[in-house]
Amino acid sequence: MARLEPEPGASVKAPEGDREAGALVHPTALVEAGAVLGAGARVWHFCHVMAGAVLGRDSSLGHNCFVASGVRVGSGVRVQNNVSLYAGVELEDDVFCGPSVVFTNVKNPRAFVSRKAEYQRTLVCRGATLGANATVLPGVTIGSYALVGAGAVVTKDVAPHALVTGVPAVQVGWVSRSGERLDFDASEVALCPRSGERYRLRAGVCEALAALVPEEG
Repeated sequence: MARLEPEPGASVKAPEGDREAGALVHPTALVEAGAVLGAGARVWHFCHVMAGAVLGRDSSLGHNCFVASGVRVGSGVRVQNNVSLYAGVELEDDVFCGPSVVFTNVKNPRAFVSRKAEYQRTLVCRGATLGANATVLPGVTIGSYALVGAGAVVTKDVAPHALVTGVPAVQVGWVSRSGERLDFDASEVALCPRSGERYRLRAGVCEALAALVPEEG
């Protein structure tokens, strides 16, 4: 694709076509024709975005990321350095992937056996966070606003708002939409210390309630 010559370290506006106004692509990155970049999307040094991939509005790919054809990345997503999003992976809006997060799409790969017809879907739901060096096995769904600790290996579905750590990852608590640890009282209600939102735990499901309204006076 045509490139502008920026000042050292600067980014450039992506060419028109399948890139909306304000999308930026660093000159060292390769964004194939047929990839779609939403307004304000940013693709940094040495990334490769294949044709058929979609990056949502205001999403960002850090240094040395790869996005395969058919992958969908939502709006406001932050993908840090050295992350590969293979076919079958989908990131909903506002997902955060820490540095060197690993996704896979085949459970039993062999170099000499083609398994392209067996790729499994991996879904990371809205607002979830994957810590640095976490590994997510194929076919897993990570619920909205869940938090996966650094270095964890996710082998099964993660519930919304769940905090999971370890190898294999196990649930060790709950977190708010702001990513704060929730401490439930005897009535199974918790308060987010950052946002003031209240949460209720019912039958193993964590759900947000109306935010607290400060008392007058």
